[in-house]
Amino acid sequence: VEGTNVRPRLSVFRSNKYIYAQIINDELGATLASATSLGTKATGLKAAESVGKNVAVAAKKAGITQVVFDRGGFIFTGQIKALAEAARANGLVF
Repeated sequence: VEGTNVRPRLSVFRSNKYIYAQIINDELGATLASATSLGTKATGLKAAESVGKNVAVAAKKAGITQVVFDRGGFIFTGQIKALAEAARANGLVF
């Protein structure tokens, strides 16, 4: 999945403790917006929903409304699904 100027890539990474999301323009090799659960006390699905909301808000500030979703090889259930649904609910289209 390649991110472009028109539709950057929303990349998701989940570790054992935290979840991260970045909106990346692969043509420029630049991160346009990002969010993480590092500084929060939320865990699990609540952390994923928070990151999804925060990355969507950051994307809106950067003028991004459409993205390509890159789940990074993770199965689309649990935290990955919660992040995606929260991002969609807050205005990202993918």
